Amino acid sequence: MPTVEDVMLHTPRTCGPETTVAQARAVFADDHIHAVLVVDGPTLVSVVERADLEGADPEAPVSTVGALDGRVIGPGGDAEDVRLAMAARRQRRLAVVDHDGTLLGLLCLKRSGRGFCSAEDVAAREAERAARRVEHRAQDAAEGAAEATPSASAAPHPPSGRSGPTPARAGDGPGW
Repeated sequence: MPTVEDVMLHTPRTCGPETTVAQARAVFADDHIHAVLVVDGPTLVSVVERADLEGADPEAPVSTVGALDGRVIGPGGDAEDVRLAMAARRQRRLAVVDHDGTLLGLLCLKRSGRGFCSAEDVAAREAERAARRVEHRAQDAAEGAAEATPSASAAPHPPSGRSGPTPARAGDGPGW
């Protein structure tokens, strides 16, 4: 029977105790991120979930708003028993720690609840995101080039005798 250690992600992303609440909020902009693991050296000091950040001072250390209770598990548990318990609690992430509190990995329940995320799953999602970022940059660059290219509709207008800003045209952004 597989154990928690067998199915955990072995290299989860972490942050240090000096990370602010504002920085953690930025991390949670990625909807695949369900927990921020705060470490001091090898020791896990806090697991932060989105709800922990509600109403928190943006400049406060994120380690002060998270918790360990109910958010960590040891490496030796039966993976299937843990999967069933996590699915019943609708809990998607558990940090895996040893008896000294050293972070060993992250248990990541798939959205379907039918299994755990693998390193390959995570790598595939990262590759998809990277491809989307490249595509968006290319689109932004193409749109920027199109805006910089003079066209007949962008020809200067004859003076109207009025002073002040020129009325906005469609696509020019906010009108004045």
